[in-house]
Amino acid sequence: MKTLPEYEVLAAQAHGHLCAGQILGLRLALHGLALLGIEDPAGADRKRLVTFVEIDRCATDAITVVTGCRLGKRALKFRDFGKMAATFCDIQSGRAVRVAALESSKQRARELHPEIADKNRQQMAAYREMPVEDLFATQWVKVDLGPEEFPGYKGSRRVCAVCGEGISFERFTERDGRTLCLGCAGANYYSAL
Repeated sequence: MKTLPEYEVLAAQAHGHLCAGQILGLRLALHGLALLGIEDPAGADRKRLVTFVEIDRCATDAITVVTGCRLGKRALKFRDFGKMAATFCDIQSGRAVRVAALESSKQRARELHPEIADKNRQQMAAYREMPVEDLFATQWVKVDLGPEEFPGYKGSRRVCAVCGEGISFERFTERDGRTLCLGCAGANYYSAL
């Protein structure tokens, strides 16, 4: 594992800037991996980890810097809950821990650094030094991962009976004896013009 300042450099490069959300995401991921005992997420432990993120903000980019989990590697899962939280799953041991930022950490940042007027800089300074107990709530959880959720899964492809597009990773439904992609089954995020 690298030091927090080393991860800050990598996070700024990956995200385009460094902000309080990045610092919080770095600390969140470091804490989650420490609880699981994962010491080399980008190397020897890289196939042990699946991470669920619950927000599409700055912290998510920082979490990927620490964990090495990426959408394209099927090790990063996004659940749009709008929460500054992530669940780290050790697929080797079957253990999982959810780490969520405490709302009180913002007030604690104001208390720690009232001399810093800029809220982002104030939070960055505080989030670097605050103990994890003041930043995060942690909860040991169970995450049921089917084989289609694991990195490296190569299941069969299906073809949607309506749109004709290929479907991977068991992301289909059966209706009236026909295979439908999730979009044609009613879960589309777009509509045709």
